[in-house]
Amino acid sequence: MKNRIAIFASGTGTNAERIMQVFRNHEQIEVSLLIASKDGIGALDKAKTAKVPAFVCSPKTDFEEKGRVARLLKEYGITHIVLGGFLAHIPDWMLAAYPNKIVNIHPSLLPKHGGKGMYGHHVHQAVLDSGEKESGITIHLVNEFYDSGERLFQAKCPVENNDTADTLAARVHQLEYQYFPDVIEKWILGD
Repeated sequence: MKNRIAIFASGTGTNAERIMQVFRNHEQIEVSLLIASKDGIGALDKAKTAKVPAFVCSPKTDFEEKGRVARLLKEYGITHIVLGGFLAHIPDWMLAAYPNKIVNIHPSLLPKHGGKGMYGHHVHQAVLDSGEKESGITIHLVNEFYDSGERLFQAKCPVENNDTADTLAARVHQLEYQYFPDVIEKWILGD
């Protein structure tokens, strides 16, 4: 039986797209579902192109213990959840239903520059404002606190003297695309 991933996304879906491409013909892992936190985001277009079922589910109304998301996870036989730029907090019932089966990617070297409200541009600007000499990515398990679950992997890149939040983000995104699918595969298969 294949391991079945649900990707949760809130934005353009570039990480989701890469993950869907990598696991398209994988023998043991498939992307079976995409949950988008709002309508009109790029992740929905990426799922449509990849022929992955996608649904818009509001974190305010659809994430109850017996709500729409719970029903979709069951219906699609989801075994693992990947947060690819998902900005909402994961509810306790989901953490209990998927212990150590929910992974997130964060665009900094945690524990620095993590926590509620620290995403995207905010993180990269905080790295620059603090005078850091390096940044990167952290891939971690999800627990009840933002960005504080067990770290599975980190990759670093330099912060250049002339960096803006956008130029630093571009460098960090390259690390995401390079490493996230490999770490997901090792995490799921136990390698």
